[in-house]
Amino acid sequence: MIDSPSTPLSPGELQGLLDTLVKEAPRCFGEGRVASYIPALAEVEPDQFGIAICHADGHVQYAGDAETPFSIQSISKVHALVLAMQRLTPEEIWTRVGREPSGQAFNSIVQLEVENGIPRNPFINAGALMVTDMLTSRLVMPQHTLREQVRRLAADPTIDFDERVARSEMDHKARNAALAYLMQAYGNIQSDVELVLDTYFHNCALSMNCIQLARSFAFLANRGTNPNDGTQVFSEIQTRQMNALLLTCGLYDAAGDFAWRVGLPGKSGVGGGIVAILPRRMSICVWSPRLDSYGNSIAGRHALEGLVSGLRFTPMG
Repeated sequence: MIDSPSTPLSPGELQGLLDTLVKEAPRCFGEGRVASYIPALAEVEPDQFGIAICHADGHVQYAGDAETPFSIQSISKVHALVLAMQRLTPEEIWTRVGREPSGQAFNSIVQLEVENGIPRNPFINAGALMVTDMLTSRLVMPQHTLREQVRRLAADPTIDFDERVARSEMDHKARNAALAYLMQAYGNIQSDVELVLDTYFHNCALSMNCIQLARSFAFLANRGTNPNDGTQVFSEIQTRQMNALLLTCGLYDAAGDFAWRVGLPGKSGVGGGIVAILPRRMSICVWSPRLDSYGNSIAGRHALEGLVSGLRFTPMG
């Protein structure tokens, strides 16, 4: 985790740091590749980079391609879990999904088989499908409920699904369907599997930019309060719990390396976005489509390392 800075940057200095990170990002453009297993994502121009910060008071700073929309993919798993934690008891959630790092790929089937249909955490695909099942059994059109909550958190009513991406994912659903049907065989998926998959793919297909995403996560940097309208999204305890889960599980089987390098709670998506939280200070979103072998943005991770270093924060001992 991160300690407080001895000499915080001024807004002008911080903007200069963001601009510098944009200039440095092309150094990573020769590495990695865009997600190709979802055809609609394979068509994205790979050499782009954006970064946005939403301070705990709601003020936003940004640079680069921060206004370019992209498919948020697995970042939506956080918003789905927020809905579940708002509506279900802890016992209802955590008896069906764990809170431990997986140490496996985000779409691993082997681990799910070994552990009797109980996903290791809510941020791998099996765990997110489980959370989606919980919401599907309690809400009518849960993807629309999630979209409306994201719109409120980001203070932007224009946020919507990219239906082309959702269809592309549904057309290539085999592995996620295998996960869902395996959990159903263990009695841990209770809704219609096709409905769960459609809801899950729509959540992943939300189209947002860095500014919107940073705003939608700002409550996690502000003790659970949305700085855009003052509403209490989470209690302080829930906020701490979510940030802990993001730190340990948010970047799949690269979560430990990300914590070592960056030291912030975070969540990535194969659309190239990474959201990170500096508690009580700011939420951050970086985006660049080229991914490493774990499915995380290469330029995004490097930029977050540079941001933390430039902010003059030091790791807690």
